Amino acid sequence: MPRMLDVSDDVRAEIGDEEADRLIAGENAPGSYDCTSCRTPGDTEQERTSTVLFVGDETAVLAFAHAGCIPSQVVPVSEDQLQGAVRSITGAGEPADHHAHGYPAHAAPSHAAQAPAAHAYPPPSHAAPAHAAPAHAAPAHAAPAPAYAVPEDLQAAPRQAVIGVTSGLILIDDSLYPALVVEPTTPIARPGSDGPGDDFLPLLIEQGFMPVTDVEQIPEVLPGWSVLFAMGQLHAILQPSANGGRPTAWWQAHQPLTVTDGWRTAVNRLSRVLLFAAPVGSIGQQPREDLMRDALDRAAAGGALVSAVMPLAGT
Repeated sequence: MPRMLDVSDDVRAEIGDEEADRLIAGENAPGSYDCTSCRTPGDTEQERTSTVLFVGDETAVLAFAHAGCIPSQVVPVSEDQLQGAVRSITGAGEPADHHAHGYPAHAAPSHAAQAPAAHAYPPPSHAAPAHAAPAHAAPAHAAPAPAYAVPEDLQAAPRQAVIGVTSGLILIDDSLYPALVVEPTTPIARPGSDGPGDDFLPLLIEQGFMPVTDVEQIPEVLPGWSVLFAMGQLHAILQPSANGGRPTAWWQAHQPLTVTDGWRTAVNRLSRVLLFAAPVGSIGQQPREDLMRDALDRAAAGGALVSAVMPLAGT
């Protein structure tokens, strides 16, 4: 039976027209699946479903998601993370089913061998510098990321920094919004500068982030930027490519950032995320979301906060 599958041009280019047509015809696609974004059941025969291809160095794994949760797209991942995640999800030696398919990366599907089945897939990941500082401790009601390398465009040799990312729900006009709070562990100097100053916020403002004087004011969408949220977890913050190609990662997780059920529900409902950024020491480690909001209000009042709205990747 034909399936209600969305196959983007990027996914079709990776798996080939023949394999894409077989999926749509129902030959290789499952009827039911667990959505890679919200983790709830889906049915390719009854509702529009996105094909999401996670591509490693040598292999690729095709996953399925509600079209309303995440669009069909290609997500680059490391080969080790791709293989390790499939093993951890399915268990070594378990038989494969048809909820996922493995392909050689950038190869014709006729050379494909089916991979162990999985309902969820690994995050894009790159290692942080070996001398990076440890991550912040996890707040009780807001899930932070582990340590991350500062994006290349914000690095200043020989100084190295780590960026902390915390997820939480922000109450604005009696409505809850999914938010990410970004704060480095050290001052960020402008590339090429030897001075002791902190240029983290000016650098972000130059890229389109807006200064915040009142957290109650929802900022504008930042063109070209997006948040990669799949498998019910946060994977990356994407920025426009300098050459107009596929967006690149401004920030990537070592491991996927786990979020609360409430945050996941809110982001799947809105398909957008509020992102706040502040210099080191402005927000700090907050054990509760209400305390995080208080810290955001203080940073805004002190002129130490910028923000933007970002859609989910591909939307």
